[in-house]
Amino acid sequence: MRSPIAELAETYPQLYLDPDRCSIDEYKAAVLSGDRPRSESLSHFACDGRDTAEHIMTPAGEALVVTIFNRHDFETFVRCMMAAKEGPEKPVPATMGASTLTAFNWPRIFARRDAFLKEQREAGVEDPDWGAEFRRFTSVKDNYIDTFIVLSRGPYSNVSAEAVSSASGIQMSEEEWIEKSGEIRKYHELTHFVCRKLRPDMIDAVWDELVADASGIYAAFGRFDRKTEELFLGISDGRYIGGRLENYLGEDEDIDALSQRISAVLQEFAATADQSSGSDVFGFMTALEDRQGELWKQA
Repeated sequence: MRSPIAELAETYPQLYLDPDRCSIDEYKAAVLSGDRPRSESLSHFACDGRDTAEHIMTPAGEALVVTIFNRHDFETFVRCMMAAKEGPEKPVPATMGASTLTAFNWPRIFARRDAFLKEQREAGVEDPDWGAEFRRFTSVKDNYIDTFIVLSRGPYSNVSAEAVSSASGIQMSEEEWIEKSGEIRKYHELTHFVCRKLRPDMIDAVWDELVADASGIYAAFGRFDRKTEELFLGISDGRYIGGRLENYLGEDEDIDALSQRISAVLQEFAATADQSSGSDVFGFMTALEDRQGELWKQA
């Protein structure tokens, strides 16, 4: 069986380019023009046999989720996919465990070109205007832009099994926690995928992270646990003690005041989870999103 990375490289040829050896111009040729590299080698990837690619149906449509077990492969993958924009030398932060990526699907564009030219020839058109058809075809983003999620493996929010067991009251080994982390990370990103598509006018950095984390916890444990979410963010007894929350802090915003505000909101999340008992994760996510105006804008 071919690895998911090899399968994806057929659609996104920038994956064939080694970011430690290739220039930004080579990446731009692959990304912006669909040029195939001279050498279609994936020797810069280990391609772990445990890597997976799965299609998950969401309220916003089908999402492709790729899980890459080898940390070096994950970082290389993200660098390849972002190289035409940011340069191949830009490192992936050690704190990044997942990314939602968008990419041009040139095989789909070329397939439309070939079909268009065939249609025009059969209709007797001597000089088909592919330029005009290209502009029409690419005026609809879904025709040529793909969005998919890539995940790494590791403890969620760099939190240990011991710490999360203490917070949640559910005893777990490190191996069990890694598995739960994978579910949290997956549904965290899927929540962003759904909300960005269905509620683009309601994006708020902190709220979005709270809902995404809550959805991930709900998917992994079948319930929402406020203490676990506070652990991820670095909140204890309504005060900030160090964690991810500072990444979302607004300019001149008091982090302790924000921590207290979040703790109050998370209590409401727990109540919503109790009312949503038996719902799937997307039902729970929708229930939370429906309360944004009530819980966050006025909090």
